[in-house]
Amino acid sequence: MARPSTRSPVVALVLACHPVPTVAVTVLATVLVVSAGNDVTTVLVAAAAVLTGQLSIGWSNDLIDVRRDAAAGRQDKPLAAGTVSGRAVASATAVALVATLALSMALGWRAGAAQLCVVTGGWVYSYPLKSTPLSAAPFFVAFGALPAVATLALPDPAWPPGWVLVAAGLIGVSAHFGNVLPDFDDDAATGVRGLPHRIGRVGSAVATSLCAVTASVIAVVGSRPPWAWGAVALVVAVGLAGGGLVVVRRQRSSEAAFYTSMAVAAIGVTLIAVTGSLANG
Repeated sequence: MARPSTRSPVVALVLACHPVPTVAVTVLATVLVVSAGNDVTTVLVAAAAVLTGQLSIGWSNDLIDVRRDAAAGRQDKPLAAGTVSGRAVASATAVALVATLALSMALGWRAGAAQLCVVTGGWVYSYPLKSTPLSAAPFFVAFGALPAVATLALPDPAWPPGWVLVAAGLIGVSAHFGNVLPDFDDDAATGVRGLPHRIGRVGSAVATSLCAVTASVIAVVGSRPPWAWGAVALVVAVGLAGGGLVVVRRQRSSEAAFYTSMAVAAIGVTLIAVTGSLANG
């Protein structure tokens, strides 16, 4: 990877959007929209709405945190490192926000409201809840709303089964704890005191794994796949979550917990898709 000083402004702008979470959430949401039985046009509009919403969240997060990131010497943050201008990031954020508003409403007011709930969750986390005991709440609400985007966009709108909402919300909480772990020291130095920081590094690593595994159990029980599929899914989910926990205990700056939570989320979404839980819910 190029050093921050050698990155082009375009590459720096892309990196400032938090590309891994942005892509992961967009892919998971798109699979849910497809599995619910929506037509191609709806799938494309929903994917674009989620993508632009996540872009607005990522860019706005770096704008809000720029002083904190600069104080912590975060050279991996393009805005704090000075490889992209604040004006460029602010403009990109505004464009993404307008786009997600328009695209979300194109899905119909019900699905649009659910998608904007996802976006609002991301913005509310960045400010004002990031440094409070309620820091995990926006993740539960935002991730929990993603399946609703898929089913409320159907010609005959309906809410997804309750277990889907809960499982998705728990995956969001798991991702929150996992994503914060590598930044624990920088956050402590700059006064960030969200829920993960209050329960400590070990507690947060355990919370990441427990939420991911619980979401998997709910997905298996709720989707009722053939028993062999369910057994394999649970074994893989527990293995991933446990492996991420072990790595984090050994390497304080590891992002393993976040990546394993996303992998567990993929397992849950796969079960929902192959069993038609949303389409039949």
